[in-house]
Amino acid sequence: MRQRLCAGWCLAVLSLVAVLGTGSPALAADATGTWKWTVERNGNTFDQTLKLKQEGDALTGTIVVRDNETPIEDGKVTGDTVAFKVTREFNGNKFVIKYEGKVDGDTIKGQSKVERDGQTQTREWEAKRAS
Repeated sequence: MRQRLCAGWCLAVLSLVAVLGTGSPALAADATGTWKWTVERNGNTFDQTLKLKQEGDALTGTIVVRDNETPIEDGKVTGDTVAFKVTREFNGNKFVIKYEGKVDGDTIKGQSKVERDGQTQTREWEAKRAS
């Protein structure tokens, strides 16, 4: 009887370990590197380059658009998601672009949002890690 009870407990514990073992937390993304993508606006296309450095959940770097390099702000990594913002100036007006995307290997795919004239404009972006 005692052996059956022990065998039952052992089986229950092993089953619990197997179930809990499959629920491991998601691995953090590796966002460090140089990322590139092309944007089309008003019939014109231009390249963007994002240079990121990840340390834990902190994200720093710069974005280069039309030969203008701007530091990213408030960069963070949560699981496989990166988020940061960029403050730009155009015709004397400052505006903030917020980026968020999911890292999947050598691709980041997400959205950027900017508020202009009281309206939020959202754009899709997909960057590839440069080798």
